[in-house]
Amino acid sequence: MAAGTLAGRRPLAAGVDRRRLWFGADAAVTCANGVGYLALAGLLDGVLGAGAGLLRSIGAGLLAFGVLVGLYALRRTAGAAAGWALVALNVVWVAASLGFALGAADLTAAGRGWAVLQAMVVGGLAVLQAGSLRNRG
Repeated sequence: MAAGTLAGRRPLAAGVDRRRLWFGADAAVTCANGVGYLALAGLLDGVLGAGAGLLRSIGAGLLAFGVLVGLYALRRTAGAAAGWALVALNVVWVAASLGFALGAADLTAAGRGWAVLQAMVVGGLAVLQAGSLRNRG
């Protein structure tokens, strides 16, 4: 294994701010998801089994959260407490998504799968974000 690699993975380039990278990725994905829910709620309600009103509400919330995460990611220096609060909110989203996938009666199979997929992506980002906060400076 080459020097500087871990478990066969290439390291990020020197000087990359992992905190900004992972929170920025979260912001981009969350905003895109929010815009998608807002713009396509009428089409997605039948596919996912969730009502268009609920999808629009989720979309608006995701867009607001994505902007908040983006503002945190853009700061060259940012407090760890704020970062940990965002990680905690992501963990809450994971738990809520899994609970929704299991408990919502009207969801289609695609809707349940989408909720679980979202939970996995958000959970993965939360792990990467937590690692970036733990390894700071």
